[in-house]
Amino acid sequence: QVQLVESGGGLVQAGGSLRLSCAASGSIRRINTMCWYRQAPGKQRELVATITDGGSTNYADSVKGRFTISRDNAKSTLYLQMDSLKPEDTAVYYCNAKTFFAGGVNAYWGQGTQVTVSS
Repeated sequence: QVQLVESGGGLVQAGGSLRLSCAASGSIRRINTMCWYRQAPGKQRELVATITDGGSTNYADSVKGRFTISRDNAKSTLYLQMDSLKPEDTAVYYCNAKTFFAGGVNAYWGQGTQVTVSS
């Protein structure tokens, strides 16, 4: 089992920055890929950014060049640096961790942290 706790959300003006953190505990050695998702009111949850245990990253087109995902394995923490924020970035942001085993994958979720960008 893996437990995830997000922090760092809040209210910011358009053009501002926030850094989200996600602290992992439990069976952290089994974690392979970690991701940030977000869900805006009335919309489906969408993938924002991904980082593998090897450090490879991937971003949604809507955040490329503005958001940076990183992980500190020694601290078991995932980060999302968000710059040049826009009102359309307003959403609840969720941390996700995946562990792989023969024949399948387990996915774990944090409770979410609210990000609100005012215009």
